[in-house]
Amino acid sequence: MTILRWFLGHRLLRHSTTAAVCLFAVWLLVASILFVYPSASAAEPARADAVVVLAGAGNERLPVGLDLVKQGYAPVLALSATFTPGNIRADAVCTGNRNPLIVCFNPEPMTTRGEARAVARLAKDRGWTDIIVVTSRYHVTRAELNLEQCSSVNVTMVESQPDLGPGDWLGRFVEETGGVAAGLIRPACANPI
Repeated sequence: MTILRWFLGHRLLRHSTTAAVCLFAVWLLVASILFVYPSASAAEPARADAVVVLAGAGNERLPVGLDLVKQGYAPVLALSATFTPGNIRADAVCTGNRNPLIVCFNPEPMTTRGEARAVARLAKDRGWTDIIVVTSRYHVTRAELNLEQCSSVNVTMVESQPDLGPGDWLGRFVEETGGVAAGLIRPACANPI
């Protein structure tokens, strides 16, 4: 009886381990497709009413947004101001801003979902029909999902290039997988604005 239990226990352990490894490999493949090679809505941005730069990774995202405005893709730059360590550069632009072509907004809550709601309100209040949204490559899928749930405005996603090592990418995979799952289970907005 003891030998039979031992055999069944190890056999179950082997099968469980194999299944866990296979599930991890599938998740890693799907996460790579969604977050390293996101299917952004357009490879090259077109003319829009505004360029919106989402908060976080300001050193990476803000220059891309500024370049798009300088190249004439949009007359307005909208910045998510969170006054958090990862957003220092964008927050500095917003502090004391008097330029009417730079719009700063504070998302509530301070999440991608909150940003999607704030961008939807801005677009509605300002009559924007087309926007370019700049965020990090790994964040494109989640941000686009949340924005589409909150607004009927045409959104073109433009990715900035993060400088991440393998461990950082794995951490982003976990965070973004959770964010996308949350967005699918509980949409950021019940009805688009």
